[in-house]
Amino acid sequence: MNNVQMGLLMLLLTTLGVVGYNVWLRETTPPTMTYTAFLADLDKSEIKKIHLRGGEITGENKKGNSFSTFSPDVPGLMPQLINKSVEITADPSDPGLGNFLQSMIPVVLILGGWLIFNRTQSGKASGSGFSKGKSSHLLPIGVSKITFADVAGIEEAQGELTEIVDSLKNPEKFSKLGGHIPKGILLQGPPGTGKTLLAKAIAGEASVPFFSIGGSDFVEMFVGVGASRVRELFTEAKKNAPCIIFIDEIDAIGGKRSGGNASGSNDEREQTLNALLVEMDGFASDETVILVAATNRPDMLDPALLRPGRFDRQVTISLPDAKGRLKILEVHSKKIVMSTGINLAVIAKSIPGFSGADIANLVNEAALTAARHDKESVTLPDFEEAKDKIVMGLARKSVVISEKDRRTTAYHEAGHAIIATVLPETDPVHKITIIPRGRALGLTQQLPLDDRYTYSYEYIINRIKILMGGRVAEELIFGRLTTGASNDILTATEIATRLICEWGMNPTIGPVAHMQGHGGFLGGGSSVKPYSEQTAQTIDHEIKKTIEECYEETKQLLSDHNKLLHKLAEALLVNETVDAEEMSIVYHCYLNQKGIEASLKSKREGAS
Repeated sequence: MNNVQMGLLMLLLTTLGVVGYNVWLRETTPPTMTYTAFLADLDKSEIKKIHLRGGEITGENKKGNSFSTFSPDVPGLMPQLINKSVEITADPSDPGLGNFLQSMIPVVLILGGWLIFNRTQSGKASGSGFSKGKSSHLLPIGVSKITFADVAGIEEAQGELTEIVDSLKNPEKFSKLGGHIPKGILLQGPPGTGKTLLAKAIAGEASVPFFSIGGSDFVEMFVGVGASRVRELFTEAKKNAPCIIFIDEIDAIGGKRSGGNASGSNDEREQTLNALLVEMDGFASDETVILVAATNRPDMLDPALLRPGRFDRQVTISLPDAKGRLKILEVHSKKIVMSTGINLAVIAKSIPGFSGADIANLVNEAALTAARHDKESVTLPDFEEAKDKIVMGLARKSVVISEKDRRTTAYHEAGHAIIATVLPETDPVHKITIIPRGRALGLTQQLPLDDRYTYSYEYIINRIKILMGGRVAEELIFGRLTTGASNDILTATEIATRLICEWGMNPTIGPVAHMQGHGGFLGGGSSVKPYSEQTAQTIDHEIKKTIEECYEETKQLLSDHNKLLHKLAEALLVNETVDAEEMSIVYHCYLNQKGIEASLKSKREGAS
């Protein structure tokens, strides 16, 4: 039970106690009557018995009804009570003390609840050890059942960590020559690339206990809890040596210390980091405890954490290439029923930029798609549909689009596709569709033939022209502009800005960077370096000039291929989707002046 739940429970119990006490007090206290009415009933001999407690009188009349009242003159009342043969009892206790005690009961309940709550939290924060179960989330999860056989697509990182496994199995092999095994390994890379899986595989291969905890689990609202948990974790790990400690998202506690933090808002996190630094330095040479940590933001980590002697090795796990994606597909496809004849290599090439988690999701979505259509096994079209769903979004088949908007979308997407086809240094067109998916009314998808790691100036400029192709087509054919090109313009402006400010490819600005990226593996987070107002005006001018030049060149290209634009748009209006092979047919028929409609029909009939 967490802190908030415990606090709410104690508040509820206290409230129930106070309410219950008041209900009991109300039920057990007889109704009050005036002293005048009491004297009248006494004069009529209707009072049966009374009980005196100071000036307070409680009693019962001859009808069996209880009552209470207050007498200002009890000694003067006594002769009348005796005259009327009323049964009298008395209480010698001080009435003021009784009232005081009754009024203090709710206060005692509230204070008691608060003390119990504080004691519970103090017990949690005291770091009393694993044996009492107060930090059960720090207990080892046992020996991991995952091995390197379950990891694919990251052979370089896997090979780097094989030595760690050897050192856990055979520590004497390395210590006999005077060397020592690394104390810490930092796994860094984009989300979904298999950092956590790789850490579990190390423990599984070495058959040693595996402690796993998230960086955020160390930090609580109570000061000192994080540092206590760090000490607790390392104490228990040393008892279970050889073992592996895995801290996921270590940037939650390992961020750079500010140094000038006057407000003290990060004191708890910094205390936790200091405790971690001390514990990592406290490893003895004979203690085979290895700390493995994972992060997407290595740029945020404190330099003291990254120095040799703490994290001795930093292993970068990148997105898999085509061969890596194929191996990951082979691992995950074993879990589903695949139809014969599916070429996984083709699928691997068609998903550049997919991480291991993305590929696992693709295989799962393909299996769900096949099950949705009551198939006995997963086929290639199921993978295609799953990929379109992941990349482009869910098809919105229920959306009613007017013929005018549908025609505008067809020419818009045809403009993108034609520019991508006729220009060199571009990625081939994979699919064109005017079926609404996600937030888009249509989409032109390009896929590179090979994985790209660097981009030429011509490729970047042509990318801007492709983005402008949709808007230019709308202007040429309909003589008007729509909001459909808003995302294209945004992306083109971003590319032009990076071309000039980050990549130094503009002849006027020169090879000077005016932008720096600080987003780690998560992207974004770019910051602008300080520069003069005159430089800012020059940059704005060059960005606008670059985009306008690309726009005019795109307009000339589409004007030269006006017939192809009409033919491709008409094919999209009829078929709604044109794949890479069909796009090739349309282009070659246009070049050879052949009938496009008949060729497409023949291709589709052959495929069916």
